[in-house]
Amino acid sequence: MAINSSTENHPKLGQNEDELDLKALLFNYLRYWPVLLICMLLGYIAATFKNKSSISIYSVESSLLVSGGNQSLSTNLFESAGLGSSKNNIDNEIGILKSYSIAEETLSQMDLNTRYYREGFASLVQVYENLPLMVIADWNKPQWVGGMFKIEVIDDKTFSLSIESEGFSVFNPKDPFYKSSLKNASLSKTVYSFGEQIKSENLSMQVKSIHAQPGDILFFNLIDTPALALMYKNLLKVGTLNDRSSILSLKIETPLRRLGEDYINKLVETYLQRELDEKNRASENTITFIEQQLGGITDSLEFSENKLQTYRSENNIFDLSQEGSVIFSRLQDLEKQQSEEEIQLDYYRQLKNYLNSNQGGDLLTPSIVGEADPVLRTLVNALVGLQADQIRLKSNFSDQTPAVRENASRIEYTKRQLRENVDLAIRNIENSVGDLKTRIRLIEGDISKLPKTEKDLMGIKRQFSINESIYLFLLQKKAEAEITMAANMPNNTVLDSAKAGSSPIAPNRSNNLMVGIVVGLFIPLAFITIKDLLNNKIEDPKELENKLKAPLLGIIGRNTEKDPLPVLRNPRSTLTESFRSLRADMTYLISKSNNLSILFTSSISAEGKTFISINMASVYALTGKKTILIGLDLRKPKIAEDFGMSNDKGMSTCLSTDMKWQEVVKTTEHENLDVILSGPVPPNPAELLLRDKFGEIISEIKQAYDVVIFDCPPVGLVSETKELFGFADISFFVFRQGFSMKDNTQVLNNLVEKGGVKNIYGILNDVHVNRGYGYGYGYGYGYGSNSYGYHEEAPLPKWKRMLKMKK
Repeated sequence: MAINSSTENHPKLGQNEDELDLKALLFNYLRYWPVLLICMLLGYIAATFKNKSSISIYSVESSLLVSGGNQSLSTNLFESAGLGSSKNNIDNEIGILKSYSIAEETLSQMDLNTRYYREGFASLVQVYENLPLMVIADWNKPQWVGGMFKIEVIDDKTFSLSIESEGFSVFNPKDPFYKSSLKNASLSKTVYSFGEQIKSENLSMQVKSIHAQPGDILFFNLIDTPALALMYKNLLKVGTLNDRSSILSLKIETPLRRLGEDYINKLVETYLQRELDEKNRASENTITFIEQQLGGITDSLEFSENKLQTYRSENNIFDLSQEGSVIFSRLQDLEKQQSEEEIQLDYYRQLKNYLNSNQGGDLLTPSIVGEADPVLRTLVNALVGLQADQIRLKSNFSDQTPAVRENASRIEYTKRQLRENVDLAIRNIENSVGDLKTRIRLIEGDISKLPKTEKDLMGIKRQFSINESIYLFLLQKKAEAEITMAANMPNNTVLDSAKAGSSPIAPNRSNNLMVGIVVGLFIPLAFITIKDLLNNKIEDPKELENKLKAPLLGIIGRNTEKDPLPVLRNPRSTLTESFRSLRADMTYLISKSNNLSILFTSSISAEGKTFISINMASVYALTGKKTILIGLDLRKPKIAEDFGMSNDKGMSTCLSTDMKWQEVVKTTEHENLDVILSGPVPPNPAELLLRDKFGEIISEIKQAYDVVIFDCPPVGLVSETKELFGFADISFFVFRQGFSMKDNTQVLNNLVEKGGVKNIYGILNDVHVNRGYGYGYGYGYGYGSNSYGYHEEAPLPKWKRMLKMKK
């Protein structure tokens, strides 16, 4: 009585499938642990090499406080006119700091046009400090840039110069933004003296020794300032700490910490100096104007002083009478007021002409006019500041930039306000000057009544007094302007000077090591996974079991000895034990023990059905049962070869002639084991097996033997095998690990579903790779199970023994 599949016969079916799949996947990868370990080690070595060969990059940072200045009347005017807000122009300052012009101006103050290198672990490494020599290029002439030179010091006076790598182009100072390519660059000679002018076509430089020693090797290349400015402009990162902050963070990433610090510090210095220079421009114009006025008044003062002394000497008169002194004092006060008013009037007229002509850069500060109207003074100072900002903005942005256009609108608004105040001030001063002139004419009438000598002395002294008062007034205003200029400070302030971090930001050595190990592990895992996905061969017993509609009864290990009869010739081997296990399992599948008939087939040839048939017959013969093995593969017989017999007669002979089956039975050298070979290959094997005579022969054989084993042709290739299933009590469909295609399972499934074949089971043959976890227990003790000391077994690898101990 046949028993179908049950959880008792297949204990693995009761376990968690997901857990088994995970374990199977894990053990599948663990089979390749030497490869995985080697790849991880190679990844670690590659990451270590990258860490050593990579140049360390440091982050250099500085901070700058951007101030919008104190709130003033001008600020309120702009806000009321809708031309400004209290928000600082942070974006404008960021744009200025990142501009090409300020980078170029900064680099023009630093000697960075020559970059020096030394040999490193895997490449050249740039150096900045403690250089043994210095290369000085004449940038007023064309120069080779881009390529690499090599200097090797010969002695304290000479050195050799060679071209290390090509890639030169010619920089022309007359057209700095265009470089022509240079091919086949060569030097006129190779040995030069320190200080000697090195000249070639489009090349002019010299090398000076600082502390060069014989044998020193240094590499260098030349780079022009415009190219440097573009490079550092892109390297510099400027940003605020947050959206509301007015503190700017300046950052640059460089392999040379000291160079980064020097550049940022010099950049900030240049930025603040430019701001201060623009702020002082108006004061400088005022001082220049006063000096021009002083130049003229000094001559007049000297002339009037000499004239006064001469007149006194010639006329023996040294002072005015009491009446003359009183008149002169009154006149002197009025004329001093008139001269000061006229200077103010002259300033306002110049200011009006300036506003009307839209000229730039020549605006004078109100300090020249003394106590000016506070509103007018505020507007002029605001205009000075706005014009300074406009000069800075235009040096970095185009005229269409929103910041430039907004600032231009503020300037125009300020000028309109100034024109109104200047016109009013001019009218007021003109009225005041007219009143002073009227009063002076009245006093001049009193002077005409004085004696001629005293009257002439008063006129000369009067001229001297006017020149002296103007001279002193101008000196005072010049001093005030100079004090104002000296007291000017940039609105922005450096909070922190440039400082590099103590550790490099790149490469991330620990991260590189981790990535190297992960990549080293990932590559073989991906290869194994892809190989498994593309593999269409049956490898995993668990996968085969899931695909079959019939139970997978057992697995047979690989025949490593290449002996077709391991059961008979090596009865203590694990392979023999797997056949014993299969025989024991069949006692649960079919109740009768005598006249048992077993059929073996497969989907295609070479899957091992004949090998299993022979050894299953052998394992029954060893139990004392009279067993016969019948070769029914009439097209490709193989049993005779395995037993060393001649295939001169067999089943094909019986079916095609009148020969009795007893006459074709061949005995083997092993007790209880007989064989009926397939016989000579007939022209019609399918028709022979379908004859009624075949059924009669099989019936007689079953009566004569306890166990009958059918070695049938592959059911996937020939049709007669389907008719043979009816002669067997139990049938086995053989698959071979690493050989049978996964689609071959559909042949067995079709037999179960459509062919109505019962009591058919699967067997996996030639199992030599443990693709899953736990196989070897559920499907027979023979392959991979504990031997319990009953048969020989090759020792397991150490890692497998450790895993078994943990279980």
